[in-house]
Amino acid sequence: MLKICEKNKSFNGFQEVYEHQSSTTKSKMRFAVYKPKNSKNCQVLFFLSGITCTEQNFIQKSGYQKYASNKNIAVVVPDTSPRGKNIPDSEDYKLGCGASFYLNALTNPWSTNYNMYDYVTLELPKIIEDNFNFDIKKLGIFGHSMGGGGAIQIALKNPNIFKTVSAFSPICSIIKSDFSKKTIQEYLGSNVDSINTYDPITLIKLLQREDTIKIDVGLDDEYLENLYIKEFEKECQKHNQKLEINYHQGYGHNYYFIHSLIESHFQFHSSLI
Repeated sequence: MLKICEKNKSFNGFQEVYEHQSSTTKSKMRFAVYKPKNSKNCQVLFFLSGITCTEQNFIQKSGYQKYASNKNIAVVVPDTSPRGKNIPDSEDYKLGCGASFYLNALTNPWSTNYNMYDYVTLELPKIIEDNFNFDIKKLGIFGHSMGGGGAIQIALKNPNIFKTVSAFSPICSIIKSDFSKKTIQEYLGSNVDSINTYDPITLIKLLQREDTIKIDVGLDDEYLENLYIKEFEKECQKHNQKLEINYHQGYGHNYYFIHSLIESHFQFHSSLI
């Protein structure tokens, strides 16, 4: 059962936040929904946020509601991890609450609750289908940083669910990036096959989408070397994956960058469905 926590009018629609008990993460979860004015059978986008974020960061800082309203697109923004008194956590911001990396953990103490891959690909789409009048067959996905890499790996493995994909400054190698390599070992142990299933660069060698992947990244991004975007671009070229990649002078790894480029992502997703 969904509990509505917030409802605020924004442009010609409403920005809402819901809470529910998740069977996947065995915890209470929150997600935000932007509901445009004419929401019946409208297109839907999932946005996956970066490390340390909740569902609030994107809905408060990106300015996306104007473009969702103009394009008549519903937007769903899940939290980045399970949270709560009994949820395993860490003092390291790259591990635990706010840093799920959108995978299903295999090791203790994480495996009981940290199943965000299944939450995003199975449970949340079903919740949206059952409780809102959007067209779940017109579902796309995008994200930022950890969430950008998450959006890419999820979209590569689930083209039947997610019809379009884009990313801001995605972490394209969870194996190599300092943001993720130690964290992934905590969640998945030494299971190389499991690690590879969440690594965008590894996945693109095995799976390609028929549609285009869109990426935007700032050339002044303070974490640019840790994103491995150039390596991802090379693998896409090698395996004939269509890729629209744009490098932007002067921008960093922050919501000023997302706010500046967000309109182009709505144009991209709306043009493909």
